[in-house]
Amino acid sequence: MFDEPEETPAERAVDPAARARERADEFRIHAELCAVFEGAAKFDAKIDPRFDLNLAREVQKSIAKLEKARAPETPMIVEASTADAAAVLNIPVERGISTNDYHAVRRPGELLIVRWLAGEEVETYYGRLQAHVDAALTFYREDERSSHGWKNDAETTAYLDALDAIKIDMQQRYLRPQIMEHKIFILSTQTADELDILHLSDTIMRIDPADILGPANELPDEPTERDRAWFFKLFALRGIVDEIERMCFFAFLQKSDDF
Repeated sequence: MFDEPEETPAERAVDPAARARERADEFRIHAELCAVFEGAAKFDAKIDPRFDLNLAREVQKSIAKLEKARAPETPMIVEASTADAAAVLNIPVERGISTNDYHAVRRPGELLIVRWLAGEEVETYYGRLQAHVDAALTFYREDERSSHGWKNDAETTAYLDALDAIKIDMQQRYLRPQIMEHKIFILSTQTADELDILHLSDTIMRIDPADILGPANELPDEPTERDRAWFFKLFALRGIVDEIERMCFFAFLQKSDDF
């Protein structure tokens, strides 16, 4: 992501507990981004740009329908659409497509990336997701206490105490216990109006950006912030199919200038 603007006096006056929760939410969102896309760096996941465009569009349309088929104010897929959710999650079995890898379609100004996980891969994902959140919170708490703990004013103390009190259980956040017990299907989303493509490629995936962007979206030698900015929407579908826990991540990226 790009650097956040400096705080204004009004932002500094926000309730200390709310400030702590907002910061924790930022770590949670970034942890998800890392856990989804670090496979190339951590788990030998390949970037496969040969993914069939028609199948990619089929997945895209199915995910879009499922997004509309969620119960009001929840990420749960309504019962009438559970078969459609199961079909998306079962595509690797039906079509002989690898799990763990990143299946990409690259077009000028547009990227579609699909990644499926199954069984132990899902277990590993949840472990990494929690580890990213815990590490970020621990580092930030220590840094904030080191930088501001000496002030001893009521607002700072309340803020630091609120940070210490935050506990984020990512499996609960992802409704994994409910998925396991009730065999429901869950679809959540994450959106960024401007995702720094170099942060995704260099920092998280640890690959050459050309491996994601392809020749049609080649960056200049010294890319500007605008060159690197992409609209990004990530869909995370999960559920149980044939007694196996499965996930499908579908990422839609479009060059911000074109969006």
